[in-house]
Amino acid sequence: MPEMPEVQGLVDWLGEHAVGRAIASVRVASISALKTFDPPVDALEGRRIASAVRHGKFLDLDAGGIHLVFHLARAGWLRWYDEVPATPVKPGKSPLALRVRLDDGSGFDLTEAGTKKSLAVYVVRDPAEVPGVARLGPDPTAPGFALEDFAAVLDGRRTQVKGVLRDQSVFAGIGNAYSDEILHVAKLSPYLLAAKLTPDQVETLYRAMRETLADATAAAAGRPPADLKDAKRSGMRVHGRTGQACPVCGDVVREVIFADSTFQYCPTCQTGGKPLADRVLSRLLK
Repeated sequence: MPEMPEVQGLVDWLGEHAVGRAIASVRVASISALKTFDPPVDALEGRRIASAVRHGKFLDLDAGGIHLVFHLARAGWLRWYDEVPATPVKPGKSPLALRVRLDDGSGFDLTEAGTKKSLAVYVVRDPAEVPGVARLGPDPTAPGFALEDFAAVLDGRRTQVKGVLRDQSVFAGIGNAYSDEILHVAKLSPYLLAAKLTPDQVETLYRAMRETLADATAAAAGRPPADLKDAKRSGMRVHGRTGQACPVCGDVVREVIFADSTFQYCPTCQTGGKPLADRVLSRLLK
């Protein structure tokens, strides 16, 4: 799933290659991906793209006051073309969800692999009309988001810190992968309760969050969309590296499996050497 650094990379690319261009056509291939009906999709056509911005993991193209907002979900992606294919867009079982052609012939496809379709597209007059945008928490990378703000968000939350970091209503833009990375850098167990973190642990987690996301965003900057996934994978320390050696201590990276996701961690760095129990048990093995 693309998270904040990769989404910001896509925003930067669109800012350079799409902003200033007029939308020549928008074609919907997956009706289920389109979540709105007013304004209609064709209201975008002929309008010039004024800006590309990010709201958490949502991308927002402002086309003269009509916004094309989309969320790539777990298996979605944006494929850029210097020359959009001339083949007609037809609804069907292909990965294609939406195609946007610009006035110079360039443009992009929104695609989604797999059978579980969650990619979402909205055409709205105000991004706040998108439910997922409206309920976003603060952006943890914002210049004004200070340690005191972070501590206030965590205060009293009797929820495992892994879940807190992933919750988009708490912090906008962090997902499964970067929450693993942040906790590894901070040397904290994913199962610790946010409310029980000491002031020193809160500060360590804040610094780890800011630095990890800043480094990942810098690594994504300037890369074309086709390269962003590989850049993300290559920068991971523990996420997606089950069975490999921890780059810090050399211990074996472990995994916990949930019904619909997994997370990775290093026992030596994060849990005092104790492997975490399966989430069904929801506690440390004794």
